[in-house]
Order: sequence, then C-alpha cells, then structure tokens
Amino acid sequence: MQKSNDSEKFLGILVGGGPAPGINGVISAATIESINYGWKVIGILDGFKHLAINDITKVVPLTINSVSRIHFDGGSIIRTSRENPTKDKTKIKNVIDSLLKLSIDKFITIGGDDTAYSASVISKETEGKIRIVHVPKTIDNDLPLPENRSTFGFHTARQVGVQIIQNIMEDASTTNRWYFIVAMGRKAGHLALSIGKASGATISVIAEEFKERTITLSQISDILEGAIIKRLAMGREHGVAILAEGLAERLSPDDPCLRDVEKDEHDHLRLSEIDLGKFIKNEVKERLDSRGIKITIVDKDIGYELRCAPPVPYDCEYTRDLGYGASKFLQQGGSGAMVCLQGGKITPICFPDILDPLTGKTKVRYVDVNTESYEVARSYMIRLEKSDFNDPEQLDKLCRAAKLTKEEFLNKFIWIKSISMW
Repeated sequence: MQKSNDSEKFLGILVGGGPAPGINGVISAATIESINYGWKVIGILDGFKHLAINDITKVVPLTINSVSRIHFDGGSIIRTSRENPTKDKTKIKNVIDSLLKLSIDKFITIGGDDTAYSASVISKETEGKIRIVHVPKTIDNDLPLPENRSTFGFHTARQVGVQIIQNIMEDASTTNRWYFIVAMGRKAGHLALSIGKASGATISVIAEEFKERTITLSQISDILEGAIIKRLAMGREHGVAILAEGLAERLSPDDPCLRDVEKDEHDHLRLSEIDLGKFIKNEVKERLDSRGIKITIVDKDIGYELRCAPPVPYDCEYTRDLGYGASKFLQQGGSGAMVCLQGGKITPICFPDILDPLTGKTKVRYVDVNTESYEVARSYMIRLEKSDFNDPEQLDKLCRAAKLTKEEFLNKFIWIKSISMW
C-alpha cells in the first residue's frame, strides 16, 4: 500500500443537512481507509455551524478504534446542522480560513443537495488549496445519481416507514377509520410513493402527478375525498393515505396553511411547521359531515422516526463503498466532485455537472410519472380514475356513496380525469 507523505495535514469530515441512516457507515469507511493510507482524520462537529463563525474548537479526532463499529448505528457521531455558509461571503471565507487553520487539505462532506452545493462553492473558492469530495445522502432520494441509483438512507427509511404503515393499516381496519399520513420528501415524492407502494396503502399522493406548478389544498382534498367515496362504494369505511410533504412546497404562498411559516438557512419552508395533514383532514371531514357521511380521520406525520434508524444491511454495505470511494478519490488527487456507485465502481461526478443551469443549485430528481414503476403504484391504489367516470353503473354507485347527484358529483370531481391514468 502506498503511504501518504503529508502526515502533518488532515482529512476533515463534515455532515450537513438532515440525518439519514448510514451516515456513520460513510464516516467509518472513510476514516479507516484514510488512516491506513497514512492520513490523520478529524471530524467537524455540527456541520458548517462553527466553521462559519471561525470557531475551530468544535472538532474531534477520528481513529480506527473509535469508528470501527459505528456503521451499525443510526444518527451521526459528529452530529449535523443545516447551517448554510453560501448565504454570506463572510461565512464562506470563515469556513475556508477555519479549514486551513485546522491544517485540513482534504475534505469530505456528507449531505444532500444543499450540502453538495455548499461543497461546490467551497471547492471553487479554495482554488485547489483544499481537495473536496461530496458523498450524497438523503432519505428523500432526490439527487440525480447515475442509473437511477438510490441515495443512501432511502432504503432504511422506506423499510421503517413501511413497518409503521403496516401497523397503522391494521389499526385503520380494526377501528374503521382513515389515516392521512404525511411522509418526508421536501421536493420529490420518492419516499411517500415507495412507502405507500411497498405497504399497499390505499392511496399515495405526490406533487409530481400534478401538471400545474401550483397545487391547491382543495385539489388534494378532492383526491382524498374521492378515494374515501370509492372505498365506501366498495363497502369499506377505512383506509390509509400517504401524502408527500413536498405537496406543501407547491401550494400558493397565499394558502392559509403556509401563513407565518418560517424558512430555514437554505430558504426552504420549514415543512415540519406546516400542519398539512391536519388542514386536509379538516377540509375533507367538513365536506363529508355536511352530507351526513360520518368518517373518523386521523392525521399523522412520519419522518423523524425514519432519519436516525439503524441502517439496514443494504445501506451498511452501500455506505462502506461510498466512504472508501471518497477516500480513494482524494488519494488519487481528485477534487471538486460528488462520488456515487455505478456498475459496482465508484464514479465521480464533477460539481458543475450536478448543478441546474437555471437555478445554479443542485439538480433535483423527481418521480417520473411516465414509468411502469409509477404505473404499478397507481394500479394498486383506490382512487378516482377516468374509468370511474366512464362507467355509468360505477358512476351511479359513487354518487350514492357520496350522497350527491350525478351533476353535483361530476361538477366536483370531473377535473380529476386530468391526472388520471385510466
């Protein structure tokens, strides 16, 4: 094994953004491989939070003994934060100055689209003084990796989510009630759709199924009310709906549920502060009550239960590949790229290639609703589709269940045909 001769310099590792199962696996593999190569490794605590104010005291040495078994654990041993240094040139300068003061000339960032963007800016500003590589992480699965590869943490989050939904589905059946579950996924609906598809939930609603940029609470409520009515027409009073929290990102800024909602360091709405499920539940319940249809609906958010779960073996293996690959990329003199796994090989993608030319920020991978994978998901949902409107006998059943005349039913729900598949 070739040994490094820059033993007085350090490799720094930092985690940004929200937690995801497998972070510790990346830290572990990168640390072990780098130390075996001859480098010293330090972990930077709390993302960019302290570096952004020129505080270089919040760091910890990482050793083989301290990281050798952490890949089984959820969370992050060096914690994380959403601090965004790119909003202020002074903060970027502080970050770079801090890294140089710490004698860090090699830097691994672990995070989602925002952390990737921060890494790309720092890489450009350092002009080669610090070699930087980014490891993509997010349970949202919304980074554009080659071969449609999932981001690490997604598989674990889905598995834990499915286990939760499985229990809720049993509760719904036992108590004859509906659940509206809002699942994490800021911009893309991958997690919500995948949890709904794998668990066999009654219906999943994601932002990508809407052609218009702006979505209304009324439209979402129509879809869910329609699903409840269709179930009633089948003689069933219970169900579970999975809603992607990213639906809120597509609402009009004037929508009541967005009133007084703050934004985070990256100018994203703090979706955790939006009672999306509660607003929709109240709207649907009021509609049904007004026609004498008594249905119990419970709203619930899931996400925080998923982010720090112990990683499943898939993510344990995956993150070991990524951590090892990030270190090897730096050993070979690489910099300014995000590493991913493609065909069993670690593949770097240069930072400029992951940026959206229109926004200048990291590209987002959305659910492709024109695939057979999405078609399968829709095929097993109970929701209003074109065929329900085109079949006179079925339409009559739906009208009776909804306690509406045919004219009232069509006036209320006919627009749904525009997002129907059949």
